[in-house]
Amino acid sequence: MASNSRSFILASRASKLAQIQTNIVRDGLEATFPALSFGTSFMSTEGDKNQSQALYLLGGKALWTKELEVALKENVVDMLVHSLKDVPTTLPHGCELGAILERENPVDSLVVKQGLPYNTLEDLPEGSVVGTSSVRRVAQLRRSFPALVFLDVRGNLNTRLAKLDAPDGPYTALILAKAGLVRLGMGDRVTTDLTAPILFHAVSQGALGVEIRADDQEARELCKMLTHQETQWKCLAERALLRELEGGCSVPVGVSTSLSQIDRSAGELTRATLTITGCVTSLDGSLHVQDTLSQEVESIQGAEELGRNLAIQLKSNGAKAILDDITKDRRKRASEAETAEKAE
Repeated sequence: MASNSRSFILASRASKLAQIQTNIVRDGLEATFPALSFGTSFMSTEGDKNQSQALYLLGGKALWTKELEVALKENVVDMLVHSLKDVPTTLPHGCELGAILERENPVDSLVVKQGLPYNTLEDLPEGSVVGTSSVRRVAQLRRSFPALVFLDVRGNLNTRLAKLDAPDGPYTALILAKAGLVRLGMGDRVTTDLTAPILFHAVSQGALGVEIRADDQEARELCKMLTHQETQWKCLAERALLRELEGGCSVPVGVSTSLSQIDRSAGELTRATLTITGCVTSLDGSLHVQDTLSQEVESIQGAEELGRNLAIQLKSNGAKAILDDITKDRRKRASEAETAEKAE
């Protein structure tokens, strides 16, 4: 167990949501280990600083974590609190996931501009502009709503909602992760939830992850007490799927995962039936590959193996070709953006 003389510093991004999430973890640690000291530190990451380019062109999830991981590895801080969906599926050498907390509802939600009468995506008039920075959401929703216009929107939640509600703003609605709205106390802005099969959520969406140094046994012991095993098994299966698909932050990979027939021994999860559905959708929504696997698993390793097997099945059924095309498209558009920037 940790020494009483040691103070643990939890770090995250500087956004209001990231600070709230860090405080959730800190409060949980303080309640569980009242004799220990826990502090917080907040910093801006590359993903926070670059608010002009679309996430699709900026690349992978390390945008949100790299600066934080430097501080962790240099022993400036002791734990990193992340939205788990933003964490690369392969961590830098010397880092590991110490805890995965109980998941909020992982669905995406429709948020309609204040004062407008619409209640569902079906209600929106043809040509309505829907804001989202996620190619996963756009790709999936284009399949069912080809008459809507999808436009990138960046910034923290408060900024995006201000852009939505601006009288002269272009947006009729936004698609946002419900968990973030709830944690910010803005759950009342949800017009309706968008669930599978209309919209499969992102890998690990709604869950908080705590990253630690791999050689920090004290931090590992503390984090173990915060981990919610049902969430852990589901999220690690989803992350294994994404890792096998080699998908970064901005790829149209969606999932839906459930556990049933759960067995426990001495409070520990020992066996459950894990059902995971994954999908990969082309950017224009014209191609969509979707499969489901369900199996009894008895460990984290079993959950991860099921996620990998689903990814392999998806790739063999056409997902690899979709992802290869998306990689080519991203490189082409990033090169064009760089050329245009140099010409200015």
